[in-house]
Amino acid sequence: MRKLLIMTLTVASMLSLSAPATAATAATPVKHPKLIANPLYKAGALPTTTCEEPARKRNDRKSGRAYVDAVIACLESTWEQHLTTAGLPFSKVKVRHVSKLPKKYCGTSETGKENSAARYCGDTGELIFQIGKDWLDDPSDLWLFNTVSYMYGWHVMQLVGIADAYDAVPSSGTTETRELARRESLQNDCLSAAFLKSVWPLKGRTTKDWTYLLSMVDGDGPGEARWYGKRANVVAWYKRGFATGDPGSCNTWSAPSSKVA
Repeated sequence: MRKLLIMTLTVASMLSLSAPATAATAATPVKHPKLIANPLYKAGALPTTTCEEPARKRNDRKSGRAYVDAVIACLESTWEQHLTTAGLPFSKVKVRHVSKLPKKYCGTSETGKENSAARYCGDTGELIFQIGKDWLDDPSDLWLFNTVSYMYGWHVMQLVGIADAYDAVPSSGTTETRELARRESLQNDCLSAAFLKSVWPLKGRTTKDWTYLLSMVDGDGPGEARWYGKRANVVAWYKRGFATGDPGSCNTWSAPSSKVA
């Protein structure tokens, strides 16, 4: 199984993920209106569209980058139509490919040591991809498709005000800070699956590909800091998004703590 270790990078979000907050205790479930009652949740299911996966070669970075760009184009088409129809703001994401993440990016020097990684900078609306062997070893699976969709979800949440609202919610310490982070990440898992549903079935794909993707996703392991949620909850939110194709079903902020543990 693989774990998608991703960070959204803005000064505010980096602080919320790296240090215990000292403000007043956050309510659980969260009560911020831009989180629990965001207009995104009332916009309905994503429009049904067609997305073509370009061919890619095993361990070939050039075709991997072209694949990422193609999936981004599909995401832009779907989300632009969905958000503008609902009267919500939209702007295209910026995409940059690098061989190695810069030592300092978007106000932080925390780039990690992974050979494959992606970051989103909310301040600039940019996605940066370091495509390495971990994400290129099996061109037949949906892992890279899901990775790109998940990363784009951070851009969507930035556009509709979820990201800013997340940064504004106070917490009293590490436990609540991590629960908020899990709610955000699990919502993005659900949004990613909702997008996949909107373009499903992809040409040449079957239910087996979806089932295999679910077998690959992972959650926080024993002894690890709990930022992403346990595997059972990660899978549950993926299934929820794919079942509905509707971002409205991805409201983790109103879910009980057990569903985002």
